[in-house]
Amino acid sequence: MKTILVPTDFSETAKLALEVAVQLTKKYNSKLVLLHLLEIPVHLLPTGDKTNDVTSAQSTHQNDLPAALFYMKLAQKRFAEIAELPFMKGVEYEENVQNYLDFKAIIDSAHKYNADLIVMGSHGATGFKEMFVGSNTEKVVRTSDIPVLVIKSKNENFNVKNFVFATNWEKESKQSIIDAYKLAEKLGAKMNILYVNTSGNTFLTTEEIDQKFDNLLKDTAINGDAVTTSIYSDKSIEEGILNFSKKMNADLIGVTTHGRRGIAHFFNNSISEDIANHAERPVVTFKIE
Repeated sequence: MKTILVPTDFSETAKLALEVAVQLTKKYNSKLVLLHLLEIPVHLLPTGDKTNDVTSAQSTHQNDLPAALFYMKLAQKRFAEIAELPFMKGVEYEENVQNYLDFKAIIDSAHKYNADLIVMGSHGATGFKEMFVGSNTEKVVRTSDIPVLVIKSKNENFNVKNFVFATNWEKESKQSIIDAYKLAEKLGAKMNILYVNTSGNTFLTTEEIDQKFDNLLKDTAINGDAVTTSIYSDKSIEEGILNFSKKMNADLIGVTTHGRRGIAHFFNNSISEDIANHAERPVVTFKIE
C-alpha cells in the first residue's frame, strides 16, 4: 500500500477517515496525500496562479482577487489545524489543494498520485443505500476504479482481522474478488467470501455455490486455504450482509459497485431501520465493469 489519498473538507467526519488513513500510513509506511477541493468560482481566481495546484485560464478582476485569496488562506489555516491533531504527530504527508466544482477531481488526483486506496468519511446511518446515495462519497465510489474505504465512526485502532466480502459470484465480479483478496493479504486479514440468499435474489443451492467457488479458485488462483465461504439467508441482500457481518464480528465489509449504477444496484430497495447501527462498520468498495 504505497500511497493513500484522503479527500478532506475539514469536517469531523473527514477527520475520522483521516485518523484511519494515518494508522494505515504508519503500518505500511505509505505516502499520505490530503486533498482539499476549494470550489472557488473560476472568475475569482488570478490568471495563471498555480499556487497549491489551483489554476485558472480565465482573467480575474482586481476586485475579485481578495476573495480568491481568502478561500486559499482559509484552506491553509485548516491544514495547519489538521497538523495539530494528536494523531498527526510525527506524520509526514503532502497537501494538495485543487479548485474543482466536480468530485471527479478526487479520482483524477488518485490517478495522479498512483493511489492504492482512497479513504473517505460518510454521514450515512441507515444502511448501505443511505450511506452512499446522494453524497460526495457515493459519487466517488460510483466512478472510482481504485478501492474506496468508507469510515463512519471513530476507529482508534483500525486492525482488520476479519474481512467479510459480499459477492454475487458472477464472472464480472472476478477482478473485484482478486482486488479484495489482495487487500486482505495486505491487511493481514482472514477473508470470508459471502453469498446472501434471498427470495427476491437468484437463489442458489449450497452445491451450486460450492461449484461457483471452485471455479473461482481456478480462475483467480486464489489460495483456497486463505479464504472461507459462507451462505447466509435473509430478507434482503443488505440485511444479510449486515447481519452476517455482525454475527462474525467483522472488522471490515467489502462490497462491489457497478460504475454508473453505483452501489445501490446491489441491494434491495427496502431498507430496514432496525439494522441502522450495524452499518457503522467500515466498508470498502471495489468497482466492477
